[in-house]
Amino acid sequence: MTVPDGAITGQIWRGGKPVDGFDLAQISDCLTESDTLVWADLQDPSDEVMGRLADELDLSPWAVEDALAASERTKATTYAHHTFVTVYAVRCSADAGVRAADSPTGASQSIATQRISVFVKRNALITVRLTGDADIVDMAEVQRRWDETEAHDRGVEALLHGLLDVVVDGHFEAVQTLDDAIEDLEGLLFDESVAARTLQRRTYGVRKDLVALRRVVLPMREVVAVIQHRRDALGTGDRLDAEFADLYDHVLRAAEWTESLRDMVSTVFETNLSLQDARLNTVMKKLTGWAAIIAVPTAITGFYGQNIPFPGFDHTVGFVTSTVLLVTAMVVLFTLFKRRDWL
Repeated sequence: MTVPDGAITGQIWRGGKPVDGFDLAQISDCLTESDTLVWADLQDPSDEVMGRLADELDLSPWAVEDALAASERTKATTYAHHTFVTVYAVRCSADAGVRAADSPTGASQSIATQRISVFVKRNALITVRLTGDADIVDMAEVQRRWDETEAHDRGVEALLHGLLDVVVDGHFEAVQTLDDAIEDLEGLLFDESVAARTLQRRTYGVRKDLVALRRVVLPMREVVAVIQHRRDALGTGDRLDAEFADLYDHVLRAAEWTESLRDMVSTVFETNLSLQDARLNTVMKKLTGWAAIIAVPTAITGFYGQNIPFPGFDHTVGFVTSTVLLVTAMVVLFTLFKRRDWL
């Protein structure tokens, strides 16, 4: 769902049934109704809108400040009247690693992130999205999942679970894309037609993308763990223990997968350097072997080039002898080096 800058959308459910029409000013009235559930989505809200919402819903000023900050780490914090969660949605382009390798600064250009700040009260879920350079989260897809699973019938906790589930699915897709990129690098390791510099730059690009991804994937373990252990603050009981346990399992898998990719890309980088050293040793070995072969006839011709009489001097037999010595020495050295795989 694409909405203009500063747009406010949402939905109210009363008795499990959606209510037509939504007004941000109605949220505070709905908080006192036990059978009412409210979701509001604010995209690039102004300071004025957030201030009015904070006063109406009794939101912590520190949480509001974090929601509007230029950058904030992934976290979950429980305040007196609400729980505040910050997560990042991720989109990874198919050419992961290539863009970062081509970037003059080496910064990741394949990983795009969008911060989502979430205020969770007993029967209200407020999401704040800062689009910046990327609008990744499709809230229409999130709401479609809510409607399919009737999450609004099970309280605000189910809405929060659905949102986090969509975010974690995006993390999995990004990790899978980087995994495929690393597999491509492994296939290029032993391809002699690929320049070593090209492979190094692509490997470095994947490492930069992976670093950017780890910053948002790994802290999700803390976020879900905090929500699991502080669910009493939401007042929803244990109705979704199984769902949150499954979500935490997905988060752990994504984190472990990301960590394994870091080991894999490090192995690719080190293997590439080792192969370059091996190729260099092979070249040096061959050059040294040919230098040794050339050194012997050089020594013989230098000996026969002395300006003094020696056996065969000024006779044809001397030239024949030196030629035989040259050819014999070269053949013997070539045979010995070839048997030892020095050439």
